[in-house]
Amino acid sequence: MSLSYRASNAPTYMNSHRLAIHCRFIAHYPCIARRSFLSARLARNRAYNFCEKNYSTRVIRRSVDPANVIIALGFWLSLALVYTRLPIVSQDLEHSTNPDYSFESEEHIGMASPILPGRPGSLTKDQEAKLQEFWIATLKLFGVEKEDDQESQAGAATSEKKKKKRSMFSRKEGGQSNSSADKEDKYGQTKDFLQMVATQSPEDLRKAFWSMVKHDHPDGLLLRFLRARKWDIQNALVMLVSAMHWRLQEMNVDDDVMKNGESAAVVDSLNSANPAVRKEGNDFMTQLRMGKSFLHGTDREGRPMCFVRVRLHKQGEQSDASLERFTVYAIETARLLLESNVDTAAIVFDMTGFSMANMDYAPVKFMIRCFEANYPESLGVVLVHKSPWIFHGIWTIIKGWLDPVVAAKVHFTKTVDDLSEFISRDHILTELGGDDPWTYRYEEPIEGENERMNDASTRQRLQTERAALVHEFEEVTREWIHGDRGEGAGEGKYRREELAKKLREGYWELDPYVRARSVYDRIGLIGEGGKIHFYDAQPPAAPPSITVQNGPLPAGPRADDLD
Repeated sequence: MSLSYRASNAPTYMNSHRLAIHCRFIAHYPCIARRSFLSARLARNRAYNFCEKNYSTRVIRRSVDPANVIIALGFWLSLALVYTRLPIVSQDLEHSTNPDYSFESEEHIGMASPILPGRPGSLTKDQEAKLQEFWIATLKLFGVEKEDDQESQAGAATSEKKKKKRSMFSRKEGGQSNSSADKEDKYGQTKDFLQMVATQSPEDLRKAFWSMVKHDHPDGLLLRFLRARKWDIQNALVMLVSAMHWRLQEMNVDDDVMKNGESAAVVDSLNSANPAVRKEGNDFMTQLRMGKSFLHGTDREGRPMCFVRVRLHKQGEQSDASLERFTVYAIETARLLLESNVDTAAIVFDMTGFSMANMDYAPVKFMIRCFEANYPESLGVVLVHKSPWIFHGIWTIIKGWLDPVVAAKVHFTKTVDDLSEFISRDHILTELGGDDPWTYRYEEPIEGENERMNDASTRQRLQTERAALVHEFEEVTREWIHGDRGEGAGEGKYRREELAKKLREGYWELDPYVRARSVYDRIGLIGEGGKIHFYDAQPPAAPPSITVQNGPLPAGPRADDLD
């Protein structure tokens, strides 16, 4: 191109040149566009937005001549052909090998969700080494990793390092703990850890852990605790076992809250001879029926959203036990909606109509403890919408209870435009000023929906199959830790990923036999096999032999009465 042309057509040349540089950047990374049809669309929109943001539309319109238009069209056609012809590189395209990913994700995820740092598939070498150390400590606690095995594989380590690993929880002189977290142990996790280790056998601890895993990637669960404790192995293990203690001995999450679910609460509220049990059942169902909180849709990052209508809570109307049960039930159900590439949730506190009658510090403290101590790294964002001026003083108190990392995730919004920074407008409910017409309506439990929980033989078969997978995963994990670091290391990682996938699929096959159906199963949000339908939910068809009832369940056995 001549200098005279550049001088006389400076706007045209500069805009075309910069646009070409931006497009060549996209073309040099075809894996981004090949990741999914959505990503290709995103790449195209970025190029358009680049022009609109950085250059005057009027200048571009004046500077475009027919020759430039033909060249641009030819470029885009060639780029589209490249996208459709290039082979897929498996290590770059995690979605292409993810069986849980489908084009249905386009409906509820504004863009392809990247793997966040510190997750399976995005670990640095140092983080992977920390994960391996954590697995060693965990398997040792479960009686799977023997002391002799650990020492025989640590030939290059010094005796001092071995001693530190063997005495992870030993005390210094004067009774002081080695853990720097003791000073910050506001939830008494060290005490829970010691109690759990003292009262439970290694096999019981192992079973409690794998019950806690559910459909999660086992690495993903451990990494939550590692990230929450800044990659400190000792503190992460204390936190993990403390959470297991809370689930097993304080809240009975898997053996009661999720196993008995809504149908048992209906039976208790109608038929229990114990007034306290009858009240707790009625209080639990009252919160579900009024929609004090509910799950629906996703934010711009693809995170499941939980909406809390604060105005519906009145202090003293429900018992503390029912409030805690309702909170844990909501968190555990929301956890079922998480996927490997989206492992956090969003909470929207709708403060419309808030008054001091709605303020209740006890459930707030319980919720904070749940997320900080027992569900670490599960919150993606917290949106406090339309809070009145009287809440400002309250927030000052609450913020003082929060970990700074959690507090940084809290954002205050006033208008629908504020909300739209986090949630696309078509995903904001109409009651909040958005365009999503969906409204919460509670569907009562139906007769026979938990029939499969009576099938003890099938449940036992599935649990036995899962136990075999767990054992194989543990053995492959030990090989991954102690095995060859050369060419064989890649094969070990592949086997672990395949087993993690089978564990996830196996859990969803087992799920109807160990978890009572929820309203989200009945409306089709949680589909058969763990398929999540945020915006195209179809209620499952009732079994032919079951009569569907819109009213409460009749008297019947609780799920915990089953063998």
